[in-house]
Amino acid sequence: MSPGLVVGTIGGLLLAHAAFSTIQYRSVLKITEDEFIGPPANVLFELLIGFALCFWASLTVPGRFISILLDSEENRFVSLADNLDFMIFNHRGKIFPSLIGSKLKT
Repeated sequence: MSPGLVVGTIGGLLLAHAAFSTIQYRSVLKITEDEFIGPPANVLFELLIGFALCFWASLTVPGRFISILLDSEENRFVSLADNLDFMIFNHRGKIFPSLIGSKLKT
């Protein structure tokens, strides 16, 4: 297993444990008839640590980010123009043709 996947699993387990601890804390408050103001500080700390671990794992597990090449044949916009069914020319932009033309010329 990759280290990022292990860290993500630990982060998920920490988040699940924090949720269980909050539910258990609320049930204890119901028994003692106290008002629920918020979860205890240790649960909030556990939430922050679990979120940080999951966030780090979500950035490292998929791999390196690669740049999008503009001249690539696999570019989605290049292949989109071949299908004329999705090209719409009857839209509200035809109301202002002079404004569009003047902005394009400058």
